[in-house]
Amino acid sequence: MTDRYASFVQSAAGRALVKRLGLPDPPRLRRHHPGDPLLAGPALLGAATGGRLAEPIAEILTAAGVELADPAATPQRYGALLFDATGITDSTELRQLYDFFHPQARAVLPSGRVIVLGTPPQECATPREATAQRALEGLVRSIGKEFGRGTTAQLVYVTRAGNAAADGPDLSAGTHTGLASTLRFILSGRSAYVSGQVIRVGGGAASTPADWDRPLDGQVVLVTGAARGIGAALAKVLARDGAKVVALDIPAAGDALAAVANDIGGTAVQLDLTAPDAPTRLAEHLASRHGRVEVVVHNAGITRDKTLGRMDADRWDQVIDVNLSSQERINDMLLERELIPAGGRIISVSSIAGIAGNRGQTNYATSKAGVIGLVDSLAPALRARGISVNAVAPGFIETRLTARIPLVVREAGRRMNSLAQGGLPVDVAETIGWLAWPASGAVSGNVVRVCGQSLLGA
Repeated sequence: MTDRYASFVQSAAGRALVKRLGLPDPPRLRRHHPGDPLLAGPALLGAATGGRLAEPIAEILTAAGVELADPAATPQRYGALLFDATGITDSTELRQLYDFFHPQARAVLPSGRVIVLGTPPQECATPREATAQRALEGLVRSIGKEFGRGTTAQLVYVTRAGNAAADGPDLSAGTHTGLASTLRFILSGRSAYVSGQVIRVGGGAASTPADWDRPLDGQVVLVTGAARGIGAALAKVLARDGAKVVALDIPAAGDALAAVANDIGGTAVQLDLTAPDAPTRLAEHLASRHGRVEVVVHNAGITRDKTLGRMDADRWDQVIDVNLSSQERINDMLLERELIPAGGRIISVSSIAGIAGNRGQTNYATSKAGVIGLVDSLAPALRARGISVNAVAPGFIETRLTARIPLVVREAGRRMNSLAQGGLPVDVAETIGWLAWPASGAVSGNVVRVCGQSLLGA
C-alpha cells in the first residue's frame, strides 16, 4: 500500500508545506540491498574511561569494511556514532556521554546510526554501576527521537566474559560473534525501521559465516504463515540469505503458498497448525525431508477483533490457539524429537499490541503478550542446549490488513513513531533474518520492536 502523504512530502511543494506548517516529515529510509556497504559514511567511535569494548568494536567494524574516523581530525559528517559506555560505573560519569554526543548531534548523515554499548545492569559489581548502566536507556531512546532524518538509535548490553565481578576487554568467542552480528545488522539498512531498542548479547553458541552476504547458507528454516504479507517477505529474505525455506500455511492459502515457495526455490507445506495432529505431522515431514530444522519462525497469526464485552468465545479461542498455543505445541514436539540441533534458533512474531494493549483486541494482545512470555521462559531453559529464542514485535506495518483500517486511524498509526511512517514487511523480515543467523546464537531472550520507535508502549 502506498503512503501518499510520505510521497508528497518528498516533492518540492511538499517540503515547503511541511516546513511552513510543522507537519510530520517522514524521511526517506535507507534500506538494505545486496552489495550495499554497511554505512554511507565513516563511523566515529568513542569510549568512556575504562571501557572494555572499544577494541573489539574497532576490530569488528574494520572487518566489516567500515571506515573509522580519527577523533582528532577535522570534524566531518558520520554514518554512525558508537560509544562504549561500559566504563561508566557511577552516575557522575554519565557526563562523558554528553561530551561525546553533544558536539556530534548535527554531524550524522541521513539514515545514520547511533549505538551505545553497555554492561547488563544485573551483571554490574555495585548498585551505583547498575544505576548508571540503566540510565543509558533514557539517553538512547531520546536520541532516537531527537536526531531525525531517519537516524536510529540502539542500546546494546554486552555480557562480561566471566562472572559479574569480571573486568577486562576480553569477550567469549560466542559473545564476540554475537556482537559482530548485532553491529552488522544495526549499522546496515536492514534495521531501517528499528529504533530505540535495547538488545542483549550474551554468551552462547554462535558461528561466523563463511560469507556474510549468505549467512544462512545451507540452513533449513521453517516459516509459518508464509503465504502472504510479512510471511512471504520473510521467506524471500531468508532464501536470499541462503536458507532452504520450508514455507507453511493453511490449505486455503495453498495457491499463494505454492507461488511463494516456487519463487524462492523452497518447499511448501499445507497444514492447519491448530489440528490435533499438526505437531506430529510437521515433525515427521521435517525429519523425513531434512533430518532437522535449524531455525523455526513462528509467524502465523490471525485477528478476530471485538471489544471484550462483545466478543464471543470462539473469537477468543481461535486467536489464542493460532497465535500462541500452536507455537507451544510445535516447539514441544520439535524439541522432544531433537529436530532443532545445538545452535538452533526459535523466533516468534509478537506485536506492540502485546506490549501496550489495544482497544478491541484483548484476545490478540493477550496472545502476543504470551509470545513475549514464551521467549522469557524458554530462553534460559534452552541455553544449555545451545538454542536461542527471540521475538520481534512489529508496529504499524503496511500490509493488506492495515490497508483496511479507516483513513484517520491509519494515518495516526503511520505518524505516531519517531520515523513518522509505517514500516514495510521487509523491515520485519530483515530483523527476523538477523536473529536467524548462526552468528546471532548469542543473542537470546530479546524482544525487538520493529515499529520506528512507536509512541505506543514506549
